[in-house]
Amino acid sequence: MNKKHNKLPHISLKGHYQFVTFRTYDSVDTYVQNIQNSNEIEKIKQYKIDTYLDTSLNGAYFYDEAIDIMIDVILEEDENLYDMEIVAIMPNHVHMLFKQNSDMSQIMKYLRAKSAIEINRYLKRDGKFWADGYFDKLIRDEKHFETVYNYIKNNPIKAGLQDERVFGKYE
Repeated sequence: MNKKHNKLPHISLKGHYQFVTFRTYDSVDTYVQNIQNSNEIEKIKQYKIDTYLDTSLNGAYFYDEAIDIMIDVILEEDENLYDMEIVAIMPNHVHMLFKQNSDMSQIMKYLRAKSAIEINRYLKRDGKFWADGYFDKLIRDEKHFETVYNYIKNNPIKAGLQDERVFGKYE
């Protein structure tokens, strides 16, 4: 498979659940870029990147008020663009599980643009906040939903962080 075409297209299906991860621009260093450009299976790449980012301080902006700002942005369009099930705000990336009520591109454009403006303002910085692209995976069945839900719920704790970084309907 050609290296430039080894990523699957985003699947956007209203009424279906999606697992989405996106990262801060400054978190994507040479190590992450090398993994992204490797020929490994996409889920293996994402696991390696997430594991690395759980301990990396690169692009780690989500502390204190920045966490609250991100959650406020997410909740502002909950039940409109999407029905949020659970979200984990890691220091330099975000994991989300939601049911689509709108097109995926509209959801991601809203989340990334609004949060970048608000968080950059809070941090008194400007410039690009989010890395290009995002990882998304359509949820296949109830077992897959539970696996992803538990992964998101436990990710901050596994990384040695506090659980106030997790917001879920059933928490």
